[in-house]
Amino acid sequence: MNQPKPHLLFFVLFMVFLFLGACVTTVSPPEDMTTENRTPNEPVTTDYYLGDDEIREMNDLILSQASLNHNPGEYLLGEGDLLRISVFEAEELNTTVRVNSRGWITLQLLEAVDVRDLTAIEAEEKIEALYKQRYIKNPHVSIFVEEHISRRITLVGQFRNPGTYDYPTKQRLLDVIALGGGLSEKAGRIAKIRKARQRQGRPDIFMVDLDKLIIKGNVQLNIEINGGDVIFIPEAGVFFVDGAVKHPGAYAIKHKTTIQEAIVEAGGVQPWGVEDKIKLVRVTEDGEREIMNLDLTQPGVKEMAINDRDILAVDSEGISSFMRGFSVSILGTGFSYWAR
Repeated sequence: MNQPKPHLLFFVLFMVFLFLGACVTTVSPPEDMTTENRTPNEPVTTDYYLGDDEIREMNDLILSQASLNHNPGEYLLGEGDLLRISVFEAEELNTTVRVNSRGWITLQLLEAVDVRDLTAIEAEEKIEALYKQRYIKNPHVSIFVEEHISRRITLVGQFRNPGTYDYPTKQRLLDVIALGGGLSEKAGRIAKIRKARQRQGRPDIFMVDLDKLIIKGNVQLNIEINGGDVIFIPEAGVFFVDGAVKHPGAYAIKHKTTIQEAIVEAGGVQPWGVEDKIKLVRVTEDGEREIMNLDLTQPGVKEMAINDRDILAVDSEGISSFMRGFSVSILGTGFSYWAR
C-alpha cells in the first residue's frame, strides 16, 4: 500500500484552513459607534455636565454675590395687596385699602391713585406729593403692607429647590437663583427668563450666560426680576428653538441632532415662518457667542449638528409677523431678536 507523500499532505491541510478562513465574517462596529467617524461638530454627551467641584464653586459664588437681606420698604405693590395708610397731619385720612385689579387704590380727597409696581416708599412719596399739591402743606405718609398677595416668581428646572416663591422685594437674577438653593448637579450654563409683563420696546424673553454672570462676574447680566417672572435653568445638553415654530422651547440633544431635526422637534416652521432666515447663536471655543445666518434651502445646512446651548430663532414676515410676534434678547452678545 502506497503511503501519501509528506508534501502532498501539507498542501491538503493548507487548502482546508484557507477554505475555513474564507467562511468566517469579521464583525465591525457600526460606523456611528466609532470615535473615528464622529464629525467635529457632533457633541459628546458626557461632556455636558459640570463636575461636582465646578457646581460647588458656582454655588459658592452665587451665594457670595447674592443679596439675601432686603428692606421691607422695597416691596413692590400689586393687585390684591392690603395696605394700611397713615397720614400723620390728618388722622381722618387714615385708611386700610386693597389694591384693585388695575393696580389702583382709592383715597379720600385724592380718589384713584396708581401704585402698581411702586415700592411702599415710592407710593408714600407719590401720595405725599398729591396731598401737598392742594390739601396739606407738608404731609407725611406711612404705608404698611398688611397682606402680600400679588408678588410671586416661579423657578423651573435645574435649581436645587425649584418651585414658586413669594417675591416681596426687588431682586436680581443671582438673588433668585440663591433663593432656589443654587444650581443642581445637572444644571446647564444658561438661564431663560420669561417676563410676566410685556413692555413697549423691551424683549419678552432674556437669555443669560451663567458662566459670564457667575464665573466672570459680568454684573450687566444680573438683570432685575419682577413678580410673575418665570426663570428656567435647563439640564445640560439642551438647545433652544424660538420664533416662528409651533412649539418653541428647550429640547435635549440626542446622540446626534441636526438643524432639521431640531426644528422638527419644535413642531416645524409656522406658515408665516421664513426658512431662509434663521439665526443660530452658538458658543465658541473661547466661551463667546457667535451669530450665524442660516438658509435651510441651501445644501448641507439641514444636516449641520446641533451643539449644547445652541439657540435657533426662525424669522417671520408679513402681517403675521406683527400679529404673532415675539422678542428675545441674549444678554452679553448684543443679540436682540424682534419679530413684531
